[in-house]
Amino acid sequence: MRILIVEDEHLAASRLSQMIQKLHPDAEISSICDSVELSVDWLKNNPQPDLAFFDIQLGDGISFDIFEQCDVMFPVIFTTAYDQYAIKAFKVNSIDYLLKPIEEEALETAINKFLNHQNMDLTSIHQAILQTQTLIQQNNYKTRFLIKVGEHLRMINTNEISFFYSEEKDTFLRTLDGHSYALDQSLDRYEIQLNPADFYRISRKYIVRISAIADIINYSNSRLKLKLIGMQASDDVIVSRERVKAFKYWLEETAG
Repeated sequence: MRILIVEDEHLAASRLSQMIQKLHPDAEISSICDSVELSVDWLKNNPQPDLAFFDIQLGDGISFDIFEQCDVMFPVIFTTAYDQYAIKAFKVNSIDYLLKPIEEEALETAINKFLNHQNMDLTSIHQAILQTQTLIQQNNYKTRFLIKVGEHLRMINTNEISFFYSEEKDTFLRTLDGHSYALDQSLDRYEIQLNPADFYRISRKYIVRISAIADIINYSNSRLKLKLIGMQASDDVIVSRERVKAFKYWLEETAG
């Protein structure tokens, strides 16, 4: 059984690979790709695997993009941190998924499901994948956040937000007027709740809102530095090198 892993977090990819080989010592990890671009290139230049694990969120896009650029004629198990609305979409279309952090028992169940249905109709499955993508992206984005401020609760609309950021394992949002508020979930969680037409994950540390970008400056090592409305002098908002290309594409697509 030849397996392809598409995952942009090194530790997560390594852990998944180890778990697969523990459960199925005869399995061969054909490759680990950490981006849409590398995955497409690998698939166009290598025999198709028997099975693949696709993380949905990648540094240069989402793994659904791979289906638009390649003939994917093998079953895919998605790994995802999506909230319940997205999981329901997967269930509706009978697409298999693993919720992060992946548990060994769930992984074993998913692989056994594949092994027991190797003659599955891949055309129907991939049509269902496209339908699932539509369900996930259709009117399911957060438009406001409930923030605790001392003993009070405050509603903050997304159009008041400049950017989200992480600092020492905590997550915050910064409003256009320069105020910061603590949040109770990780950036990974918020990334998938935000409309990608308005917000973009530029690095492990920042998610920025397009209308809050005041300036874009060429920076060292082929990176970009952003000036955002509401940012402080101590903020160092850098687009990571591996995300620069996708970030520019996002800017163009959003502008169009």
